Amino acid sequence: MRKLVSAAWVIAHDGESHVETPDAAVLIQGDTVLDVGGQAELAKTEVDERIDLGDAVLLPGLIDLDALTDIDHLILDSWASAGHSASFTWSSEYFEARRAVFTAEQRRQVREYALVQLAMHGITTFMPIASEVHSDWAETYDDFVAAADLTARLGLRGFLGPSFRSGVNVTLPDGSRTVRYDEEQGKRGLEDAVRFLDYTAKLGNPLITGVLLPCRIETVLPDLMRSLAAVSAERDVLVRLHALQGQFERDYIQETYQRTPLQLIEDCGLLNERLIVPHGIVLDVHPDVLGRDTGDVGRLAAAGASIVHCPLTNARYGHLLHTFADYRKRGVNLCLGTDSFPPDLIRGIDVGVQTAKVQSGDLGNHQLSGYFEAATLGGAAALRRPDLGRLAPGAQADISAFGLNDFRMGVREDPLRTLVLNGTARDAVMTMVAGRVVMRDGVVPGVDLRALHESGQRLFDQMRAAYPERDRLHNDVDRLFPPVFPRR
Repeated sequence: MRKLVSAAWVIAHDGESHVETPDAAVLIQGDTVLDVGGQAELAKTEVDERIDLGDAVLLPGLIDLDALTDIDHLILDSWASAGHSASFTWSSEYFEARRAVFTAEQRRQVREYALVQLAMHGITTFMPIASEVHSDWAETYDDFVAAADLTARLGLRGFLGPSFRSGVNVTLPDGSRTVRYDEEQGKRGLEDAVRFLDYTAKLGNPLITGVLLPCRIETVLPDLMRSLAAVSAERDVLVRLHALQGQFERDYIQETYQRTPLQLIEDCGLLNERLIVPHGIVLDVHPDVLGRDTGDVGRLAAAGASIVHCPLTNARYGHLLHTFADYRKRGVNLCLGTDSFPPDLIRGIDVGVQTAKVQSGDLGNHQLSGYFEAATLGGAAALRRPDLGRLAPGAQADISAFGLNDFRMGVREDPLRTLVLNGTARDAVMTMVAGRVVMRDGVVPGVDLRALHESGQRLFDQMRAAYPERDRLHNDVDRLFPPVFPRR
């Protein structure tokens, strides 16, 4: 089946770079791009379906490699003072009496809510992230069989696998933080992850790819990381490991293993081209670490590892990458993630661009092209999928389209500058994956958005109400999460 998708602007790829093409169209055969060019010429082509999006910009499908597949907790904990921040991890007592806040069916509902949000925000390809705070340990094989089914039903492109860990961050009675372990849970988790790799291989769905998604590095024992590295090498499977993201992580690992997190990653055999690392902030170049380059960034670049930069979430937690431009200059492959709600890569790019100006003290050093490349080509490179992240003949027909004609968008100049400065991902008018429309004008086929919105709120309220169980200092949910102003 042939389709022709046209719009006022298309961000095409000419083999060297993205290029802005006015009054253009994308010709699609099945799941593949046949041609990208001017509307007038391609309109002469015989097709089965024509989709004219009018005053919009067509982008290569946006790739989110730290995509929230959960009910977000950032709305609760990104406001915490130092005295409250420990309250959002497990207490040592809760470790002994932990429970799952959601049932298996409720977890499926949570994932459906989150995946539909991705589609609504123009995300075509995702790698999931969820909180383990409200689980009884981590994710399960059955959870991800259900997640794969949802992904396939919606038509998104997912790189999936259940999370697993050997330990969990806990708060001790004196308010300090440590990690407590259950080594057998970690081993069973990796077994589940390998079992899921086998499941996806048998599934044979080109939109579903099995990957290995361990939790934060300090919660994964070195022996488990070595086993993980062996599976990754044997099966040539990607690994995403949350690391290099916080001072507690660095201090704990240095004290426990007498090496930095990056050295531990390398020692365990994970530092290679299959490794994807959110968030990659706490390295030697960071002013809160050493503030000088002793080779960390170069080692990541030489290994071919990828960093998932999450500028919007980082800003909300008060973190900065030092710096996006320097990492790129040193050859690190950078891709983007949202990590929290909303899954809005347009807002993320905007925050990143403005941060780059502040850090450099130069309005010209905004890195807009670099951030856009990270959201597309960088993600494709991390996934080792050169057929993603670009609109060019032979590429997958993954398209994220954003309207430019809303009065609130204001005046239009360059399509990307206009979208990033004046718009958000809520301006998405179409999400297409492999030539199939996943979302069009706010409608996701087969999904009752009102009912899903209501169930999402109920599940969030249930999650919020459970926080005091884990806390021994603030056992009242309204004291734990006070309003902006007093309520009467």
